Amino acid sequence: MKWTIKEIEEKLVTINDEKDEFFRQIQQDERKGVQTVIKRWQRVREHQKIQHEKFIKMTEYEHKYRQGGYQYIAGIDEVGRGPLAGPVVAAAVILPPDFYLPGIDDSKKLNEKKREQFCMKIKETAVAIGIGIINNDEIDRINIFAATKKAMLEAISQLEPKPDFLLIDAVKLDTRYPQESIIKGDGLSISIAAASIVAKVTRDQILKDYDVQYPDYGFANHAGYGTKEHLEAIQSYGITPIHRKSFAPIKEYIL
Repeated sequence: MKWTIKEIEEKLVTINDEKDEFFRQIQQDERKGVQTVIKRWQRVREHQKIQHEKFIKMTEYEHKYRQGGYQYIAGIDEVGRGPLAGPVVAAAVILPPDFYLPGIDDSKKLNEKKREQFCMKIKETAVAIGIGIINNDEIDRINIFAATKKAMLEAISQLEPKPDFLLIDAVKLDTRYPQESIIKGDGLSISIAAASIVAKVTRDQILKDYDVQYPDYGFANHAGYGTKEHLEAIQSYGITPIHRKSFAPIKEYIL
């Protein structure tokens, strides 16, 4: 039987192993279109294999502490330390032991569509999620580092069930919970990566809402970071109530 290329493509979607009898058969098909389909399938499979292996690697911290008797391991991360406007947002996420989302990574390494897809999946499957938001006025009052920690503690306080261990991206917190601070943890732990995605999607939506309120500044595009577009808007229109007055160059515009 000679399969059409479309039939081959449809059949390959259901196949996961090159040892499959159907796959062995179509490998003998010399049609250029068939060989192109086979190579594309192999590239997709290789990409899936790499994502799976990375995911497994990123579960090592969670596995270690579950082996140590901890059940509710929360990953904590923040976004928004560097922008000139808007809040700093932290998220705390407890994932179930069977959580599986190949491709999960530091939110900065994912495009907006993928972040939003992953955020939805995380919210559907997480045991608990907490979100802490500290606005620009409080950032100015207590400084960005203190505001970051406060946002993280606020996110943790919302978790139900309560965590019994914390995995935190690069920060140590003054809290009763045992913890490990991991440098670049959002690329090394699935729990921290999940928190980074939730925090990023949450903050981006806040800035999109501000974009409606302050349409001349482009907040939906740059999320408050000091881009050329943003700096030019500040020069043209001045600062807004959501700008961080303790940050340069914003403080230069305050009379």
